[in-house]
Amino acid sequence: MKGLKRVGAALVVATAIAISASAAMAAKIAVVGGKNDDAFWNIIKKGLDDARVVVQANGGSVNYLRLQTYDNFGPDVVQLIQTAISQKVDGIVIPDWVPEAEDPVIKNAIKSGIKVILMNAGGFVKAKELGAINYVGSDEYVAGKAGGEYFATKGKKNVVCVNTVPGAANLEARCKGVIDGITEKGGKAKQLPLPATSFGDPTAVAEAIKATLLQDKSIDGLITISASDADSAAIGITQASKTEAVMLGTFDLNQSGLDRIKGGTQGFVIDQQPYLQSLLAVMLLASAIDFGADLPTAPVLTGPGIVDASNIDATLAGVRKGAR
Repeated sequence: MKGLKRVGAALVVATAIAISASAAMAAKIAVVGGKNDDAFWNIIKKGLDDARVVVQANGGSVNYLRLQTYDNFGPDVVQLIQTAISQKVDGIVIPDWVPEAEDPVIKNAIKSGIKVILMNAGGFVKAKELGAINYVGSDEYVAGKAGGEYFATKGKKNVVCVNTVPGAANLEARCKGVIDGITEKGGKAKQLPLPATSFGDPTAVAEAIKATLLQDKSIDGLITISASDADSAAIGITQASKTEAVMLGTFDLNQSGLDRIKGGTQGFVIDQQPYLQSLLAVMLLASAIDFGADLPTAPVLTGPGIVDASNIDATLAGVRKGAR
């Protein structure tokens, strides 16, 4: 009996040690993201929520820190990163939207022992520069260039890229790609920067687009940097009586944009698959923290993909399943 008691006690101690070790390695992760009323970042939340199930099964946690507005963009993002650091997390998933503001605090986080994955904005070159372990998302310049080339294949010659968050590095790269893509095919393009307060204000965006189209009647293509802005652009194009003359494209998709493609009033969407961005970023970060796992693929690109009339039905099927 004494022997059995000793064995039982040893098992209890061993179990306690195992539980303690498991808890010590459990990943505590923060994810920095966009506003609650931004449809794109709610798809990010879906991927994050699905990844959270696995993280929690291993004893960890995932906290989603979201911007309240886009009016004070750089400083507010930095504050969210500092909040994550103060929560003593093991890892942070961060879009590097404004490098000049974010880079110093990201470097400080990494120096303090926090593992970082850049998601959605920044790219792999920036990830390597900062010491982050990977980048998950789209190459925004490449995506923009694909959009510019698409306009050119459809015979468009003069395109405007509407940017409602000027100064954000990933969005500037999108418009730069569009401009280079169509310019290399013999067309031209320019960026139309609007005040950041215009983002999420359909009336302001629609009015600005309407005025631009009426001022320059040679514009035959227009692309927005977000799906919600495309909804506003569709209104502005209609109000300018340019639905037939101006092809509308956008980065990122939502239901109304897909419905317009299906109905023939929008040309295309450049999809970066945000669901996969957060799902993969959180899973990779948790695996690195908990198990020391590393993925040799870097960067992990989730786009770009062109959605147009040729593949709209397959895309809508993905939407119904919650994956697009």
